Amino acid sequence: MRSKALPLYTLGLNLRDSCVATQARNKKPAPVQTFHDQSIVILDFGAQYTQLIARRIREQNVFSVVLPCTASLDEVKSYAPVGIVLSGAPWSVYDKDAPPADPRLFEMGLPVLGICYGLQFMVHTLGGKVRPAPKREYGHAEIDVTSASVLFQGMARKLVVWMSHGDEALELPPGFELTAKTPNAVAAIQNVAKKWFAVQFHPEVHHTPQGTQILKNFIFEICGAKPTWTPRHFIDSTVEQIRQQVGTGRAICALSGGVDSSVAAVLVDRALRDPGAKSRLTCIFVNNGVLRKNEFEKVQKTLRDKLGLHLDAVDATDRFLGKLAGVSDPEKKRKIIGNEFIKVFEKEAHRIEKSEGKVKWLVQGTLYPDVIESRSVRGPSQVIKSHHNVGGLPEKMKLKLIEPLKDLFKDEVRKIGRDLGMPEEILQRQPFPGPGLAVRVLGEVTAERLALLRECDDIVVSEIKNAGLYTKIWQSFAVLLPVMSVGVMGDQRTYAYTCAIRAVHSEDGMTADWVPLPHEVLKTISTRIVNEVKGVNRVVYDVTSKPPGTIEWE
Repeated sequence: MRSKALPLYTLGLNLRDSCVATQARNKKPAPVQTFHDQSIVILDFGAQYTQLIARRIREQNVFSVVLPCTASLDEVKSYAPVGIVLSGAPWSVYDKDAPPADPRLFEMGLPVLGICYGLQFMVHTLGGKVRPAPKREYGHAEIDVTSASVLFQGMARKLVVWMSHGDEALELPPGFELTAKTPNAVAAIQNVAKKWFAVQFHPEVHHTPQGTQILKNFIFEICGAKPTWTPRHFIDSTVEQIRQQVGTGRAICALSGGVDSSVAAVLVDRALRDPGAKSRLTCIFVNNGVLRKNEFEKVQKTLRDKLGLHLDAVDATDRFLGKLAGVSDPEKKRKIIGNEFIKVFEKEAHRIEKSEGKVKWLVQGTLYPDVIESRSVRGPSQVIKSHHNVGGLPEKMKLKLIEPLKDLFKDEVRKIGRDLGMPEEILQRQPFPGPGLAVRVLGEVTAERLALLRECDDIVVSEIKNAGLYTKIWQSFAVLLPVMSVGVMGDQRTYAYTCAIRAVHSEDGMTADWVPLPHEVLKTISTRIVNEVKGVNRVVYDVTSKPPGTIEWE
């Protein structure tokens, strides 16, 4: 199915095994270990809304996992699926480079729901015919439900849906019947005996008003799933998994003070804190030289006082800035920082071993957006950027990874944190990139540029908080551009840097819309920066959404 970009929507989860980051580095599958008694498996053919399907399912308290369409049947089975969803895709099924999936998935005896390209893949694979449509359908459409179907149970005969396809099913496979249509094309089909269903439209997007009900009918009425997946279930199963992984061993945690690493630390600390004994988790907070203003001191106090974690603080500023000297390429920055982090952690692990015993595990607060934007080896989705804690990690590492949150998005991590009893002061912190200010100083990272950016960023954050907007915005920050411009101050000519302000709304970081900050807030930020930060004489505001841009500039 050839499709064009749709309006922005929030994407959802890709819940995968504990070896995602290792797979991304080593480019080979790793063993799967799960603690779930049921799931809906979504096979991703490369659609930009695949993750949104998973989120809609997870909203029903049913565990869902997104796997590349190339996943083996053994991997699919390892998640104890009660149903399979086939996603959309920007392809045509008859293209020679169309992403493949094992046709034996239809022999597993499971209910299957095809969505958009998934319908066409089902038709094409099972003996029907797909062709380029004489009239493509994009946007709102009205479908007529022509036959009784559990998928449309409790709904009207006419439904408004969101279409995005250029191909159509010409002939249905044996055993299938038409259940809905538009004036131009097939809209839904089913094979009741096999429990195979498919829709040409997108039930996962908000522009299909009854879409959630369609998915609920598939999940509960057709698959027979139970709504048992909750934050408490996640905490209990993850703690048990970590205990089995680590055994009597010790771990260190890469702690930044942000939401992700803090929640990961508390979760692992709970698993490794034996009754009446000291926790076998040591958290390490590294000053990599690209932290925000006074952050090294503030984070130490917060994590020790608020969370009671065993924390070692390491100042490695000179080490990191030395490695970053002369480097302008964003990918190189990320990989350098990822490599140096590991070296620092391995050094600290060696020091800890001398006094407390051998350390084999490294805990990271990796989230799914990090994984999906770094993933390049297991499916048709393109790499956006290498995250320092996924694609930026070195090929060889002495420590084994524990990434308890790698299946989750930011909003879910906050829910987990609340169930763990963590303070809102920590949970409401806006996201901060692992490579820190290194990816907000565009071009070469120098001590001078970092100092300028720290002051600019501190002004942005303080004024956003003063306006009562901090917890209402996903992310707000300053970026120092490698652009010098002429200005005038006190009747004197200046030639100084340009600062860009960025503020975005998002639910999980996969898509984002720029925030129209109030005029007075922007005016105050701009005035303060040019008056208080010597070396910056121009402020601009970024009004780019994601896509086409990313939230961070690098």
